[in-house]
Amino acid sequence: MSSETISSITRLDTESASGPHLTPSQLIWRRFRKHTMALSGMVGIAGLILFIIIGSILITEREANEVDLAARLSPPSSEHWMGTDSTGRDTFSRIIYGGQISIIIGILAVTISVTIGTVIGGMAGYFGGSMDSVLMRITEAMLSIPALFLLIVLGKYLGREVQTINIFGRSFSGSVGIVIVVIGLTSWMYLARIVRANVLSLRETDFIAASKALGSTNQRIFFSHLVPNTLGAIIVAATLGLAGAILTEAYVSFLGLGVQPPTASWGNMLTSAQSFIQKGAWWMWVFPSLFIVFTILCINLMGDGLRDAFDPRSSRNL
Repeated sequence: MSSETISSITRLDTESASGPHLTPSQLIWRRFRKHTMALSGMVGIAGLILFIIIGSILITEREANEVDLAARLSPPSSEHWMGTDSTGRDTFSRIIYGGQISIIIGILAVTISVTIGTVIGGMAGYFGGSMDSVLMRITEAMLSIPALFLLIVLGKYLGREVQTINIFGRSFSGSVGIVIVVIGLTSWMYLARIVRANVLSLRETDFIAASKALGSTNQRIFFSHLVPNTLGAIIVAATLGLAGAILTEAYVSFLGLGVQPPTASWGNMLTSAQSFIQKGAWWMWVFPSLFIVFTILCINLMGDGLRDAFDPRSSRNL
């Protein structure tokens, strides 16, 4: 037997023992698939988004806000699957549009916080020196601001003064913009610290030194090398931040200081239900509460799975 044949057999044995070579994205997906609860969370979120999209197509916003005093406080039935509220509006239809608002607020707020946190944390870690000191002091100062208190104050004094916004045929109360901006501007600090720590370790690696030697600009190094290699931490933080943003919106709207009528959200649906709990109208608070809990649970499960999937030490689960 020739030496070439022996080496090929040895190579085949080694490949069969170690398995096929996988790209980083394939490794992440394989780790994520091993996390059963994370997959369940992803399926739940996908189902919720489909429910909202299909429901918005089949039921118009005008129908969701239509008042029918003759059917007020009706329990769940074949005509009103989730009952009606104190003015006869269909709870099922308002759940659909309330979920639409809650998810839009969560996504836009997280987009703002991720953008600011990535840029500030990345610049502080990459440039270091005085820029690092200044940006981290700003970050620490922002951490001292009570975000929930700020949101409540601005919602109290500005929420009803901002005019209604019409986008793509839909009407949004001006308070929606305030909630998005405040949540986004007060939730980027923890991500900035995470990104800074990752960039501090990445900037000393050989491929960054090689990129500098080849004449790459700081902008190219930052967006082409540092940000992609920090993407795992950013995605995990964004996923968990989405759950926090939705929960914060629901909490503030429940206090009557967040999203204002006629725009429906799960939080202000609970506000209108609290006066009728003792009158037996259980459906007014049970269904919005279930959707809030279900959404937060699914997002957190998916976030835990993504955190494990992006952790290279999780290869033992492959």
